[in-house]
Amino acid sequence: MRLELTVRIVVGLLFAFLGWQIGNALVELGQVPVEPRLLFGLAAAGMGLGLLLAPWLTIKPLFSLWRFLKRLPARRLLAAVLGLALGLAVSLPLAYALSFLPSPLGAVTPLLGSLALGFLGVLIFVVREDDIAGLILPRFFREGAGSGERAVILDTSIIIDGRIKDISQTGFIERSMLVPRFVLEELQHIADSPDTLRRNRGRRGLEILSWLQRESKVPLRIIDAEVSETREVDAKLVTLARRLRAPILTNDYNLNRVAELQGVRVLNINELANAVKTVFLPGESMRVEVIQEGKEVGQGVGYLDDGTMVVVENGKRYIGSRIEVVVTRVLQTVAGRMIFAQPEDRRER
Repeated sequence: MRLELTVRIVVGLLFAFLGWQIGNALVELGQVPVEPRLLFGLAAAGMGLGLLLAPWLTIKPLFSLWRFLKRLPARRLLAAVLGLALGLAVSLPLAYALSFLPSPLGAVTPLLGSLALGFLGVLIFVVREDDIAGLILPRFFREGAGSGERAVILDTSIIIDGRIKDISQTGFIERSMLVPRFVLEELQHIADSPDTLRRNRGRRGLEILSWLQRESKVPLRIIDAEVSETREVDAKLVTLARRLRAPILTNDYNLNRVAELQGVRVLNINELANAVKTVFLPGESMRVEVIQEGKEVGQGVGYLDDGTMVVVENGKRYIGSRIEVVVTRVLQTVAGRMIFAQPEDRRER
């Protein structure tokens, strides 16, 4: 609050001075008679306007810029600064030459030329940051991704899955998230599929990517990484991960196993979900709603809040009821955790 009050006062005084100067200019031009009350009135109006607009002219834009720069990857920020510096350096001789033009062109065109070349430099360096970074700092930037210790590669399945959106907000992922261009192209291909289900899944993946770029606590970048050794997306991901020494974030079981066989580290979101599920031991009781039949005769099936399947022996007659069950055994499979239980004598409908 002290900062905002100080800023309001400073901006208010500046606007008051501006109002006073406007009044003096009008008097000198003969537009208004010399009247002290007019000057004080314009100064007071400027002061009030400055107090009112101060946060919108100073604090709010600065905080918005701060949040934007905080989300911006360091390599892109560096590329923009280098592009601006090079553009302004190139504009110096041009600005000097343009200054000899007749007035008023000689006063205006040097500034316009500097702004145009500075913007052009930023645009070129940001758009081509991968190529330029690789030429200027090849050891610091690798394939447009940096060191594998600071980045994780997302595959198509983890984007469509959607849980990455929530995980990115928890702080568990501290690395930059990279999406290769060929993964984005696969998402676009799925989104254009004639099959309604596939088309909806593809569009959902594109929406999640857009959300991650705007809201994720860690930066997400689309990288133009060429992998010409193969045409399969999964094989390209493994090759790229080995090249960048970066782990792959996925929930695809087959990709998980193929990557591990080739020495690529995999972060499987399904394994994470299984690891944080509530642990039940044989003999413990729980409440579960039996919602359908099981595969075996007389079995009923229910689910816990975290999605864990509970198979209730002799539970078919309790379908539609919420009952107390006793855990008999817990089975861990590649698909997740399954709990087998028996109903207690007492049940609640």
